[in-house]
Amino acid sequence: MNTSGPISNPRVLALMWLATLLVIVATVLFAVVRTGPVPKTPFLAVASAAELRGVAPASNAVPNAGVDLGARLQGILDENGDHRIGVAVVDTRNGKLQAFGDASPYVAASTAKIITAAAYYHLVETGEKSLDAPLGSFDAGFQVKAMVNTSSDDSWLLLMQDIGYPRLIEYAGSIGLDYDPEQNLLTPPDMALLLTALSAGKLLNPGHTQELLGYMQQTNDEDLIPAALDPDITVHHKYGVVEGYVHDAAILSSGDRSYAVAIYTWGPDDADSEDRLGIIHKLTREITGALFRQ
Repeated sequence: MNTSGPISNPRVLALMWLATLLVIVATVLFAVVRTGPVPKTPFLAVASAAELRGVAPASNAVPNAGVDLGARLQGILDENGDHRIGVAVVDTRNGKLQAFGDASPYVAASTAKIITAAAYYHLVETGEKSLDAPLGSFDAGFQVKAMVNTSSDDSWLLLMQDIGYPRLIEYAGSIGLDYDPEQNLLTPPDMALLLTALSAGKLLNPGHTQELLGYMQQTNDEDLIPAALDPDITVHHKYGVVEGYVHDAAILSSGDRSYAVAIYTWGPDDADSEDRLGIIHKLTREITGALFRQ
């Protein structure tokens, strides 16, 4: 029987047309999912990172009874409508998260160096790397300190190359971050949750945790969050500045209270402008006033 001629059975033709239609619909839907805009809501990013770290997201959490942190920050956000501003606050004692403003991904600049530092320490703890091993003109331990404390980009590149981008992506995924070092995108909630996990000892052993936190004090740029703090608040932080983006992410502690705070900004003004510093200082004062002074 010849099977190479045209198909004339109406039922077979109908089934073929239906199958073709389903393929076309599936292709279109897949393209939409792949190319759709980044959502402006932080829900998906926050839920993913929080669940993988065992932290229950609670965007409506209030740090202290009677304090409406959102109302205190909204005025600053409204006054600076020409800027992208995202703020995330996590109570490190219970993991409760609050996110304000634009919580979609930003170019993370040097704040993402904390991911590389944690990944390298992790490989040291598994025996795959050594802080005493030569790396560049010094050893790996020197490069970690330089990357975090003085924000050396040369040290960052050396450490990322030594880890390998695939391993760095894999490590980020293991701690709940969807992070690609070539794109270098993070949300403010993810950054705050990362610092929460670090401060709680969930990422590294106690010795490496304390060493990394130590590098996040008395850095070569204390003009952002640290400059707006009262003297009794202890700060460990990592700033980031690149092409209009100015960020600072910090662990703030006073007495029995401790919070991770991430402030991410983009604007048309110069990164080191007084206006940009003023925005970050105002946000910091309102946040710490709500967290520590009520």
